[in-house]
Amino acid sequence: MDEPSEPRPQQTRHTRRVRVTSSRRGAARPAGGAALSRDLAEQTGLGEIYLQGLLRAQLRLSLTVLGVGVLALGGLPVLFLAVPATRELGVLGIPFPWLVLGGLVYPVAALAARWYARAAERLERDFAEIVGRG
Repeated sequence: MDEPSEPRPQQTRHTRRVRVTSSRRGAARPAGGAALSRDLAEQTGLGEIYLQGLLRAQLRLSLTVLGVGVLALGGLPVLFLAVPATRELGVLGIPFPWLVLGGLVYPVAALAARWYARAAERLERDFAEIVGRG
């Protein structure tokens, strides 16, 4: 009843192995990037929305730096009037208010200007990246 059957040859599938990587360095850019650049150049509605977003971000940054500067410089005379000890305080024979207004304000303003320039460049770089990606 049970006759030994011939062994069947195994069917082998020769599949090729593929290495999958996650690096996107060599990936092709999506076709939408040119469309967004074109929208900006042709001043379409979408391009205007992106441009208004950039302008709003730049305005917000400018007003923040301006507001902090006005508060800091406007607050110093108030501090000198409110705390009389600061008017009589001196360092190396130089009155403290003179040191602050004549010496400390300029390095702080230079640092604020440097921070503002870097932040503005970062906004523009992010905008250019968005336009490039589409």
